[in-house]
Amino acid sequence: MRHTFVARRHALQQAEHGTGKPFDENKALAMKLSGKSALVLGGGTGIGRAAAVSLAREGCRVAVAGRREEKLQETARQWTGEPPMVTHTVDVGDRQDVEALFAWLAENFGPVDIMVNSAGVNVSQRTMADLRPEDWEKLLRINASGAYYCMHAVLPQMRERGDGVIINVSSIAGKRASLLGGVGYSAAKFAMTALGMTASLEDGPQHGIRISTVCPGEVNTPILENRPVPVSDEHKARILQPEDVAEAILLIATLPPRAHIPELIIKPTHQEYA
Repeated sequence: MRHTFVARRHALQQAEHGTGKPFDENKALAMKLSGKSALVLGGGTGIGRAAAVSLAREGCRVAVAGRREEKLQETARQWTGEPPMVTHTVDVGDRQDVEALFAWLAENFGPVDIMVNSAGVNVSQRTMADLRPEDWEKLLRINASGAYYCMHAVLPQMRERGDGVIINVSSIAGKRASLLGGVGYSAAKFAMTALGMTASLEDGPQHGIRISTVCPGEVNTPILENRPVPVSDEHKARILQPEDVAEAILLIATLPPRAHIPELIIKPTHQEYA
Protein backbone atom coordinates (compact mmCIF):
# COMPACT_ATOMS: atom_id res chain seq x y z
CA MET A 1 0.00 0.00 0.00
CA ARG A 2 2.78 2.43 0.87
CA HIS A 3 4.58 1.71 -2.41
CA THR A 4 1.35 2.23 -4.37
CA PHE A 5 0.79 5.56 -2.64
CA VAL A 6 4.35 6.72 -3.37
CA ALA A 7 4.05 5.66 -7.02
CA ARG A 8 0.79 7.54 -7.47
CA ARG A 9 2.24 10.61 -5.78
CA HIS A 10 5.30 10.48 -8.04
CA ALA A 11 3.12 10.09 -11.15
CA LEU A 12 1.10 13.15 -10.15
CA GLN A 13 4.28 15.15 -9.65
CA GLN A 14 5.53 14.10 -13.08
CA ALA A 15 2.21 14.99 -14.70
CA GLU A 16 2.35 18.50 -13.25
CA HIS A 17 6.04 19.01 -13.99
CA GLY A 18 6.57 21.66 -16.63
CA THR A 19 2.97 22.93 -16.56
CA GLY A 20 3.80 25.93 -14.41
CA LYS A 21 1.38 24.69 -11.77
CA PRO A 22 2.65 24.09 -8.22
CA PHE A 23 2.55 20.51 -7.05
CA ASP A 24 -0.69 20.02 -5.14
CA GLU A 25 0.09 17.94 -2.04
CA ASN A 26 -3.57 17.60 -1.09
CA LYS A 27 -4.48 16.42 -4.58
CA ALA A 28 -1.80 13.75 -4.35
CA LEU A 29 -3.03 12.57 -0.98
CA ALA A 30 -6.75 12.61 -1.69
CA MET A 31 -7.03 9.17 -3.18
CA LYS A 32 -9.17 6.13 -2.53
CA LEU A 33 -11.10 7.47 0.46
CA SER A 34 -11.99 10.92 -0.86
CA GLY A 35 -15.48 11.82 0.34
CA LYS A 36 -15.43 9.25 3.14
CA SER A 37 -15.37 9.94 6.87
CA ALA A 38 -13.74 7.90 9.60
CA LEU A 39 -13.87 7.74 13.38
CA VAL A 40 -10.78 6.35 15.09
CA LEU A 41 -11.22 5.35 18.74
CA GLY A 42 -7.99 5.27 20.72
CA GLY A 43 -6.60 7.75 18.21
CA GLY A 44 -4.31 9.55 20.62
CA THR A 45 -1.40 7.10 20.50
CA GLY A 46 -0.05 3.95 18.91
CA ILE A 47 -2.04 2.05 16.30
CA GLY A 48 -4.95 4.49 16.47
CA ARG A 49 -2.73 7.48 15.75
CA ALA A 50 -1.01 5.74 12.84
CA ALA A 51 -4.36 4.60 11.42
CA ALA A 52 -5.82 8.11 11.66
CA VAL A 53 -2.92 9.62 9.72
CA SER A 54 -2.99 6.85 7.10
CA LEU A 55 -6.73 7.29 6.53
CA ALA A 56 -6.30 11.06 6.21
CA ARG A 57 -3.55 10.57 3.62
CA GLU A 58 -6.01 8.61 1.49
CA GLY A 59 -8.41 11.55 1.46
CA CYS A 60 -10.58 10.54 4.38
CA ARG A 61 -12.11 13.08 6.74
CA VAL A 62 -11.02 11.84 10.18
CA ALA A 63 -12.26 12.29 13.74
CA VAL A 64 -10.05 10.93 16.51
CA ALA A 65 -11.41 10.16 19.95
CA GLY A 66 -9.81 8.98 23.17
CA ARG A 67 -9.36 9.75 26.85
CA ARG A 68 -6.62 12.41 26.71
CA GLU A 69 -7.22 15.62 24.79
CA GLU A 70 -3.52 16.51 24.62
CA LYS A 71 -2.70 13.20 22.89
CA LEU A 72 -5.57 13.65 20.44
CA GLN A 73 -4.26 17.11 19.58
CA GLU A 74 -0.80 15.64 18.97
CA THR A 75 -2.35 13.21 16.49
CA ALA A 76 -4.30 15.96 14.76
CA ARG A 77 -1.13 18.04 14.34
CA GLN A 78 0.53 15.20 12.46
CA TRP A 79 -1.89 15.82 9.59
CA THR A 80 -1.49 19.22 7.94
CA GLY A 81 -3.58 18.57 4.86
CA GLU A 82 -7.28 19.08 4.15
CA PRO A 83 -9.69 18.43 5.63
CA PRO A 84 -8.19 18.86 9.10
CA MET A 85 -8.69 16.20 11.74
CA VAL A 86 -11.19 16.85 14.50
CA THR A 87 -10.92 15.56 18.06
CA HIS A 88 -13.26 14.66 20.90
CA THR A 89 -12.56 13.04 24.26
CA VAL A 90 -14.32 9.82 25.19
CA ASP A 91 -14.02 6.94 27.62
CA VAL A 92 -15.16 4.05 25.44
CA GLY A 93 -15.90 1.98 28.54
CA ASP A 94 -18.55 4.49 29.64
CA ARG A 95 -21.78 3.95 27.67
CA GLN A 96 -23.11 7.44 28.32
CA ASP A 97 -19.80 8.96 27.24
CA VAL A 98 -19.97 7.01 23.97
CA GLU A 99 -23.54 8.16 23.40
CA ALA A 100 -22.42 11.77 23.95
CA LEU A 101 -19.60 11.30 21.43
CA PHE A 102 -21.97 10.07 18.74
CA ALA A 103 -24.43 12.88 19.46
CA TRP A 104 -21.57 15.35 18.95
CA LEU A 105 -20.52 13.59 15.74
CA ALA A 106 -24.06 13.75 14.36
CA GLU A 107 -24.17 17.49 14.93
CA ASN A 108 -20.60 18.47 14.05
CA PHE A 109 -19.09 15.76 11.85
CA GLY A 110 -21.80 13.88 10.01
CA PRO A 111 -22.17 10.18 9.14
CA VAL A 112 -19.37 7.76 9.96
CA ASP A 113 -18.41 5.60 6.97
CA ILE A 114 -15.44 3.87 8.63
CA MET A 115 -14.92 3.19 12.32
CA VAL A 116 -11.68 1.89 13.78
CA ASN A 117 -11.90 0.48 17.30
CA SER A 118 -8.30 0.71 18.51
CA ALA A 119 -8.79 1.75 22.14
CA GLY A 120 -7.23 -0.80 24.45
CA VAL A 121 -5.39 -1.27 27.73
CA ASN A 122 -3.51 -3.86 29.71
CA VAL A 123 -2.24 -4.06 33.28
CA SER A 124 1.05 -5.19 34.76
CA GLN A 125 -0.40 -7.87 37.10
CA ARG A 126 -1.47 -10.43 34.51
CA THR A 127 -1.53 -13.91 35.99
CA MET A 128 -4.68 -15.49 37.43
CA ALA A 129 -3.02 -15.43 40.85
CA ASP A 130 -2.13 -11.73 40.67
CA LEU A 131 -4.90 -10.13 38.61
CA ARG A 132 -7.11 -8.01 40.85
CA PRO A 133 -10.89 -8.07 40.33
CA GLU A 134 -10.95 -4.33 39.68
CA ASP A 135 -8.31 -4.75 36.94
CA TRP A 136 -10.32 -7.63 35.43
CA GLU A 137 -13.33 -5.31 35.28
CA LYS A 138 -11.24 -2.51 33.73
CA LEU A 139 -9.89 -4.79 31.01
CA LEU A 140 -13.34 -6.07 30.08
CA ARG A 141 -14.91 -2.61 30.30
CA ILE A 142 -12.49 -0.93 27.90
CA ASN A 143 -11.35 -3.74 25.60
CA ALA A 144 -14.65 -5.60 25.18
CA SER A 145 -17.58 -3.46 26.36
CA GLY A 146 -15.98 -0.37 24.81
CA ALA A 147 -15.97 -2.02 21.39
CA TYR A 148 -19.58 -3.10 21.87
CA TYR A 149 -20.76 0.38 22.93
CA CYS A 150 -19.15 2.00 19.88
CA MET A 151 -20.48 -0.63 17.47
CA HIS A 152 -23.95 -0.37 19.01
CA ALA A 153 -23.84 3.40 18.48
CA VAL A 154 -22.62 3.42 14.87
CA LEU A 155 -24.45 0.44 13.37
CA PRO A 156 -27.94 2.01 13.08
CA GLN A 157 -26.72 4.71 10.68
CA MET A 158 -24.72 2.17 8.69
CA ARG A 159 -27.75 -0.12 8.41
CA GLU A 160 -29.84 2.78 7.18
CA ARG A 161 -27.30 3.55 4.43
CA GLY A 162 -26.67 -0.11 3.62
CA ASP A 163 -22.93 0.43 3.81
CA GLY A 164 -20.11 0.87 6.32
CA VAL A 165 -16.79 -0.49 7.52
CA ILE A 166 -15.92 -1.36 11.13
CA ILE A 167 -12.38 -2.44 11.95
CA ASN A 168 -11.83 -3.84 15.43
CA VAL A 169 -8.20 -3.98 16.54
CA SER A 170 -8.05 -7.10 18.67
CA SER A 171 -4.86 -9.12 19.24
CA ILE A 172 -3.24 -12.46 18.68
CA ALA A 173 -4.10 -12.81 22.38
CA GLY A 174 -7.71 -12.78 21.16
CA LYS A 175 -7.01 -15.83 18.99
CA ARG A 176 -4.65 -17.92 21.10
CA ALA A 177 -4.37 -18.09 24.88
CA SER A 178 -1.43 -15.87 25.81
CA LEU A 179 0.68 -15.78 28.94
CA LEU A 180 2.33 -12.67 27.53
CA GLY A 181 -0.97 -10.78 27.31
CA GLY A 182 -2.31 -12.29 30.50
CA VAL A 183 -5.57 -13.88 31.52
CA GLY A 184 -7.68 -10.72 31.66
CA TYR A 185 -6.37 -9.15 28.45
CA SER A 186 -6.73 -12.43 26.58
CA ALA A 187 -10.29 -12.92 27.81
CA ALA A 188 -11.24 -9.37 26.79
CA LYS A 189 -9.65 -9.69 23.35
CA PHE A 190 -11.30 -13.08 22.77
CA ALA A 191 -14.59 -11.32 23.53
CA MET A 192 -13.78 -8.50 21.11
CA THR A 193 -12.91 -10.97 18.36
CA ALA A 194 -16.12 -12.95 18.88
CA LEU A 195 -18.16 -9.73 18.99
CA GLY A 196 -16.91 -8.60 15.60
CA MET A 197 -17.16 -12.00 13.94
CA THR A 198 -20.72 -12.61 15.15
CA ALA A 199 -21.95 -9.11 14.30
CA SER A 200 -20.43 -9.55 10.86
CA LEU A 201 -22.58 -12.63 10.29
CA GLU A 202 -25.65 -10.53 11.03
CA ASP A 203 -24.91 -7.20 9.37
CA GLY A 204 -22.82 -8.29 6.42
CA PRO A 205 -25.39 -10.30 4.44
CA GLN A 206 -28.35 -8.22 5.61
CA HIS A 207 -27.00 -4.70 5.37
CA GLY A 208 -23.74 -4.76 3.42
CA ILE A 209 -21.68 -3.70 6.44
CA ARG A 210 -18.15 -5.06 6.50
CA ILE A 211 -16.87 -5.79 10.01
CA SER A 212 -13.24 -6.86 10.19
CA THR A 213 -11.04 -7.93 13.06
CA VAL A 214 -7.31 -7.17 12.93
CA CYS A 215 -5.24 -9.30 15.30
CA PRO A 216 -1.71 -7.93 15.71
CA GLY A 217 1.13 -9.65 17.48
CA GLU A 218 3.61 -7.57 19.46
CA VAL A 219 3.49 -3.90 18.51
CA ASN A 220 5.70 -1.07 19.72
CA THR A 221 3.03 1.08 21.39
CA PRO A 222 2.65 2.67 24.84
CA ILE A 223 0.87 -0.48 26.08
CA LEU A 224 4.37 -1.98 26.45
CA GLU A 225 4.89 0.33 29.43
CA ASN A 226 2.66 -2.00 31.45
CA ARG A 227 4.72 -5.11 30.75
CA PRO A 228 5.78 -6.92 33.95
CA VAL A 229 9.31 -7.07 32.52
CA PRO A 230 10.65 -3.91 30.81
CA VAL A 231 11.05 -4.15 27.04
CA SER A 232 14.44 -3.24 25.57
CA ASP A 233 14.85 -0.75 22.74
CA GLU A 234 16.32 -3.53 20.63
CA HIS A 235 13.20 -5.64 21.11
CA LYS A 236 10.94 -2.67 20.33
CA ALA A 237 12.77 -2.21 17.03
CA ARG A 238 12.25 -5.86 16.05
CA ILE A 239 8.51 -6.03 16.63
CA LEU A 240 5.70 -4.45 14.64
CA GLN A 241 5.48 -0.68 14.50
CA PRO A 242 2.10 1.11 14.62
CA GLU A 243 2.47 2.07 10.96
CA ASP A 244 2.65 -1.62 10.00
CA VAL A 245 -0.76 -2.29 11.52
CA ALA A 246 -2.10 0.94 10.02
CA GLU A 247 -1.19 -0.42 6.58
CA ALA A 248 -3.36 -3.48 7.27
CA ILE A 249 -6.22 -1.26 8.45
CA LEU A 250 -5.90 0.88 5.33
CA LEU A 251 -5.99 -2.21 3.12
CA ILE A 252 -9.33 -3.22 4.64
CA ALA A 253 -10.77 0.29 4.50
CA THR A 254 -9.91 0.86 0.84
CA LEU A 255 -11.33 -2.37 -0.56
CA PRO A 256 -14.44 -2.06 -2.77
CA PRO A 257 -17.82 -2.84 -1.13
CA ARG A 258 -17.88 -6.28 -2.77
CA ALA A 259 -14.74 -7.36 -0.88
CA HIS A 260 -14.57 -8.19 2.83
CA ILE A 261 -11.69 -9.40 5.02
CA PRO A 262 -13.35 -10.90 8.13
CA GLU A 263 -10.09 -11.41 9.99
CA LEU A 264 -6.47 -10.40 9.47
CA ILE A 265 -3.51 -11.58 11.55
CA ILE A 266 -0.28 -9.57 11.39
CA LYS A 267 2.76 -10.33 13.50
CA PRO A 268 6.49 -9.71 13.75
CA THR A 269 8.46 -12.07 11.53
CA HIS A 270 10.23 -13.64 14.50
CA GLN A 271 7.09 -14.13 16.62
CA GLU A 272 5.69 -17.64 16.59
CA TYR A 273 2.07 -18.25 15.64
CA ALA A 274 0.62 -21.74 15.33
